[in-house]
Amino acid sequence: MVYSLTYRRPRHVEPKRGSIASEKTGQSIGGSTLNHSQDTAINYGIPEALSFDRIIDGGTCPPCTTRDFMNYLIYIEHAAENLQFFLWYKDYTKRFDQLSENERKLAPVWTAEQAEAQTLAMKDSPAPMKIISAGTAALFKGTDFAAPKATVVEMGRGNPFNTPPMTPENAERDSLAPSEYPWSDSGSTLRSGFKASDAADIKLQPFTVQPFREEISRIIATYIADGAPRQLNLSSKERAALLHALAMTTHPSAFRQVIHTVEWTLRHQAHQNFIRWTICNGNRPRVIFARGLGIVGIVGGIVAAILIVLSNAGRGWRVLSAIGFMIGIATLIAAWKGMCVVLHGMHHRHLRPWELFAEDDDASSVMEMKKGSFDSFGNSNSYEDQPWIAKYDKRNLIRKVFDREVWIQEPALRQIQDTIFLQALLGSVILTAICVGIFVALPNGRFY
Repeated sequence: MVYSLTYRRPRHVEPKRGSIASEKTGQSIGGSTLNHSQDTAINYGIPEALSFDRIIDGGTCPPCTTRDFMNYLIYIEHAAENLQFFLWYKDYTKRFDQLSENERKLAPVWTAEQAEAQTLAMKDSPAPMKIISAGTAALFKGTDFAAPKATVVEMGRGNPFNTPPMTPENAERDSLAPSEYPWSDSGSTLRSGFKASDAADIKLQPFTVQPFREEISRIIATYIADGAPRQLNLSSKERAALLHALAMTTHPSAFRQVIHTVEWTLRHQAHQNFIRWTICNGNRPRVIFARGLGIVGIVGGIVAAILIVLSNAGRGWRVLSAIGFMIGIATLIAAWKGMCVVLHGMHHRHLRPWELFAEDDDASSVMEMKKGSFDSFGNSNSYEDQPWIAKYDKRNLIRKVFDREVWIQEPALRQIQDTIFLQALLGSVILTAICVGIFVALPNGRFY
């Protein structure tokens, strides 16, 4: 079973932020708005079986699972923090709704009116004045970049190699409330959240009894604070508005604006690019190799047709060149869409580079790596130090072309690939008929 012959795989979507805030007509998980009226246009080429909600809810098979989606965002798109934050927020909303009514009352709802008022207040507030050193001011003196005198301060000439005195580890820990001085499970402090609050002229409520206050502080330190290990791509106004809302309440509605931005990016950019990438059943060396074979087949068909035309053979023999044209054009069309027809004939795909060495690596390190990407409070998503990178770089080109294969378990993905393969065959038949017809119409050369 295949889809329509007019099927087109999802187009690649470049990151864009300017239109996110204005496209608000639908409803999403956190009360944020999403434009579902454009879903069919934006997500064209993605069947319902591979929808974003289906993948997140675990209703798909490899290579289209949530784990595969996470790996794609880590290794290919380098934006896994969006999915990590989204999964945490989804779980956080569920846990917050399970609290007793008295506990939920401690964290009031952050209404849309309050968020709008905060946005207007931030627009009316003057921009913070930048402070520069006297040396920098002297450098630009007399130019268009000269700074006002009020912004120039004298900077001390301290030794940059001096090590500042260490802060006592336990001197103040016992005197601070958990909500004011949060600690991670590993015992390390999370001061980034408070630095972000100070930068936005916001102070968290001390000794708060609101539920999940410590967890919110850790979220600020992990995703919101400037320089956080998994910092979300938020504007300064979005970050300041979120910190102000979180200073007032721990209710999930405080994340309304931010979760809208994150969810929009996941649904209409990352998900679409993920499906497009997953359709490719071969790695890049294999796809380039397939394209080369397609070109060789086409050239072989042209050479065979020319040789027959220049001979004394009848016109009927020229049809034999259709074999080269047919195979070459079909292979080239499929490879141009990222598919290898040989792998498709067995419904196989190449293992990804990070999957190839999973069995060779230590089992504990592999489990730690997998757990880390789904850990809401893990470290940064950097993977440069993972062992598979050096191992894969050492593989020669031939081994990469003929890498290990695995069967594609997801039926919807196999149907998409079947459709693309059928389109390649039909296109090959049409183009082959045209090419062979041209050679058949030529007169005999009778050179031999």
